[in-house]
Amino acid sequence: MSRIIHPILGLPIADPNKIPLSRENLPSSEDIQNAARSLILSASGWRKVFADPSTEDTYAQWAYDRSAENSLSRTISSADTVIVAGMALVFASFIKEQCKGRAPIVLLGIDTRPTGPAIADVFARVLIGEGCSVRYLFIVPAPEIMAFAAQTTSLPLDNEAHADAFAYISASHNPPGHNGLKFGIGGGVLTGNQIAPMIAALKSFIADPDSPSLALAAISKADLRALAQCYESVAHWKRFSQSAYMLFAHRVFTDEDSLERQEEVLSAIATACEKRPLGVVAELNGSARTQSIDQDWLSALSLQTKMLNVEPGIFAHRIVPENDSLEDCRAALAEAHQENPAFMLGYVPDCDGDRGNLVYHSRMLQSAVPLEAQQVFALACLSELAYLKWKGETRPVAVVVNDATSMRIEAIATAFGARVVRAETGEANVVACAEKLRSEGWVVRILGEGSNGGNITHPSKVRDPLSTLGSIVRLLRLGDANSGKTCFNLWLDAIGASDRYRPDYELEDIIDSLPQWATTSAFEPYAAMKIASNDKIALKNVYQRLFLEEWPRMQPQLAARFGITAWKALATIGPVEQEVGSDFGASGNGGLRIVLFSHAGEARAFLWMRGSGTEPVFRIAVDIKNGSSEDEAWLRSWHTRLVMQADLLVSKAQDIVG
Repeated sequence: MSRIIHPILGLPIADPNKIPLSRENLPSSEDIQNAARSLILSASGWRKVFADPSTEDTYAQWAYDRSAENSLSRTISSADTVIVAGMALVFASFIKEQCKGRAPIVLLGIDTRPTGPAIADVFARVLIGEGCSVRYLFIVPAPEIMAFAAQTTSLPLDNEAHADAFAYISASHNPPGHNGLKFGIGGGVLTGNQIAPMIAALKSFIADPDSPSLALAAISKADLRALAQCYESVAHWKRFSQSAYMLFAHRVFTDEDSLERQEEVLSAIATACEKRPLGVVAELNGSARTQSIDQDWLSALSLQTKMLNVEPGIFAHRIVPENDSLEDCRAALAEAHQENPAFMLGYVPDCDGDRGNLVYHSRMLQSAVPLEAQQVFALACLSELAYLKWKGETRPVAVVVNDATSMRIEAIATAFGARVVRAETGEANVVACAEKLRSEGWVVRILGEGSNGGNITHPSKVRDPLSTLGSIVRLLRLGDANSGKTCFNLWLDAIGASDRYRPDYELEDIIDSLPQWATTSAFEPYAAMKIASNDKIALKNVYQRLFLEEWPRMQPQLAARFGITAWKALATIGPVEQEVGSDFGASGNGGLRIVLFSHAGEARAFLWMRGSGTEPVFRIAVDIKNGSSEDEAWLRSWHTRLVMQADLLVSKAQDIVG
């Protein structure tokens, strides 16, 4: 056997005969401890910088920072190889326990980061050595592998297509040198309760002085014929996953179970797009979405398309789809619109393709303009709530959001008689909250993290740019615009602005009708603070003292500027939000949101903070009703100063104790 090449892409998959660890390059226990120091472990993913820049001095062309996190090296160190083997052993133990004696069947996929194949090679070897069957999809976006998992885990055990779980290798929007793992059963990632014992087991493995030899034994145990078969079957299983994803995407878009009803909705949209053409620029930035259904899905709706940066693994700009990363799409949309006015939308996904932010053509500015993440989520919520009303939904409706989502969502939901429920930041938390509400009889059609962009549309359990785009397309093209029977009409009626409707409405008209809130962008540098203290609870307790000391001085300024006279502190821990009074530390390592109220009890703003579960930063945000960018900066500067002062005091105390 020799290195196996992907039959369609021509990219190297792996060499079954080349074992990625040997006694000659076995790292020491100290090497592994050092490599694991930067490892971040949470339900949202296990991540660190895996690229080994010492073996390949190449970096992303757009990266000014020549550090390992921007390295395009395809190799990982021997210490990181041991860590990955430990991750695979822990997951194998978990899934074997779930299968109760059966040989587990695991779906395995990667995004387009350079280290993906190397990590997958280690992972597949260990799983096969532990008695699991591995169906390797190679490059696949997160929503696709989860849709495939949702389909295959629901099949009977004796069905040849049945699978038990998935493992997905990705670091989402982090720079290309980062990588990591997500694990799931069915169509979503494991819950915090499921992942906690696995994290504990991995930490024990890393601390074990024998972990290098244990990893070598686990990697070497795989049957090479089974491994070669796994790598030679990637195109076979990818065809199945794409088919499952297309069916699932139609189910999500239409909110219909029967294929007949799905076809009615799809045909209605396609007919509308033929009568009033709509074009979309897909700037895929070398992401996993380059190897998915995007082109076919868009074309099925009779949308005109222009695909850009579609070579997998060739990143034209930063992976995170925010700010400057939207410029290629913006420029391409401006050019496409000039040539063909039907082109009105564009989208940019992150590397694993589970999130995408939008660009639209502004009639007023006569230019293409990027949308903020909070705006994208607000538009998707508006669309889905209006669609439920269009369909005649009579059951109680709720929207689930993360704690950093703008309170604009409450204003939109209230107009449709829906409830908003908040959970801690993290996809697993939001999904768990939504599932609990559904078990209580609520309809939860849309959920997500407005602060991060994108949305999760039921029955999906993961963000998906096609869901986001589908919400916008439906808002623009469902119904008879000339007779005023559209989802946009339903929204304008709900807010008492029916006179603002016009038959040739565009996305800009809908954006202008949104409740006005100014919110900190999660992807601005100042929103991700580097702090010295590692005790987040102590930091929040000191912040509380500083906040209470300053409130009497700040309250008159807040009242004069925003009409704010009171506050309430709320903690989000996992899928639950609750009041904590004056005990800010009660939020633990979860989110803390201080809501600021007017004299009449109306929520006018909030201050928010939370230590990231996937990056070594402390995230902050503010949100203000009818606020300007200057208002946001003013309120954020106060919030930032309090966090910085609290961090300084806590870190000094830690130094003294240390």
